[in-house]
Amino acid sequence: MQQGMVRIEAGGYTPLFRDEGGPPFIAVDAFLLDQYPVTNGEFARFVASEQRWAPQNIKPVFADSNYLAQWREVAPQGLEGIENQPVTNVSWFAARAYCDWRGKRLPNVDEWEYVAMASEEAPTVGDDPDFQARVLQWYSTPAITRLPDVQDTWRNYWGVHGLHGVVWELVNDFNTALVSGESRADSELENSLFCGAGAAAAVDPSDYAAFMRYAFRSSYGARSSISSMGFRCASDVPGAKGVNP
Repeated sequence: MQQGMVRIEAGGYTPLFRDEGGPPFIAVDAFLLDQYPVTNGEFARFVASEQRWAPQNIKPVFADSNYLAQWREVAPQGLEGIENQPVTNVSWFAARAYCDWRGKRLPNVDEWEYVAMASEEAPTVGDDPDFQARVLQWYSTPAITRLPDVQDTWRNYWGVHGLHGVVWELVNDFNTALVSGESRADSELENSLFCGAGAAAAVDPSDYAAFMRYAFRSSYGARSSISSMGFRCASDVPGAKGVNP
């Protein structure tokens, strides 16, 4: 196991939306996940090694003009004061490149959502109203001006820190949530997702936090650099097997 990662045991979750006849349960193989979000300091070491991902060098096709904007705000002091905060304003392309540089990958949606089910005490939060209310409060609070150091964020059952309430997090297959509206099925999904009663079309309408994540991913672009978006990396466990639905 790579340093700084925790093992997530095999399990599964009920997806927020599923196609008619689709599986009601998504099995997830065991995998490894970074204990903390990637920090500014860690990303700076990557940029120093891979100069094409530096703000002054990155090609517009891989990131928009907000790429690593917080680094410009603290110059010329370097990263003093933000080194241990989650790195944000990083595009999907850059996040994938970082994880590859570390010999890892971005987690997929199923892995991220599975880990997001855990509270501090249990791998599956179930119907715990206190935890659900806390997650909703985090998601409904305006983005914080100063991010905490990653070590100062809350820890869930698996030992993963800061999964909720700090920054949104990139996943590898974020674009699987995209809808085009080019077909009747897409149009119906789009209406369900963005109308006032959008959450009512979900498998679990009470899981509004998952609905918010789904909608956010649907609006995201691969070159987008957002001040409230960070990421962490994952790795496979050789020979890991999932569980049966």
